[in-house]
Amino acid sequence: QVQLVQSGGGFVQAGGSLRLSCAASGRIFSFNYVDWYRQAPGKQRELVAGITGGGRANAVDSVKGRFTISRDAAKNTMYLQMNSLKPEDTAVYYCNAEFQIDSEGGTWNGWGQGTQVTVSS
Repeated sequence: QVQLVQSGGGFVQAGGSLRLSCAASGRIFSFNYVDWYRQAPGKQRELVAGITGGGRANAVDSVKGRFTISRDAAKNTMYLQMNSLKPEDTAVYYCNAEFQIDSEGGTWNGWGQGTQVTVSS
């Protein structure tokens, strides 16, 4: 099995930066994709950004130019660099990743535990 452990996040003033990490461990054959989601109080979880194993990245318009998604393949760790943070970015952030776990195409998909990001005005 695979486990995802998130780190980073915290409290920052508007205009500041934070980096979230999502570290994967376990039986990993290759990386398929990771998506970062966020959920603000009273709102539905929304997709923020994602990157595929082929390196294709995307992000929602509200974070384009401010958030950057990347990964360190050697460490099986995915990152969400968040710059120019705004109060409306306040939410719990989750990573959702999929990995191939064997040579026959078996896959595993799971979620990190979530991490709080709070941006003050």
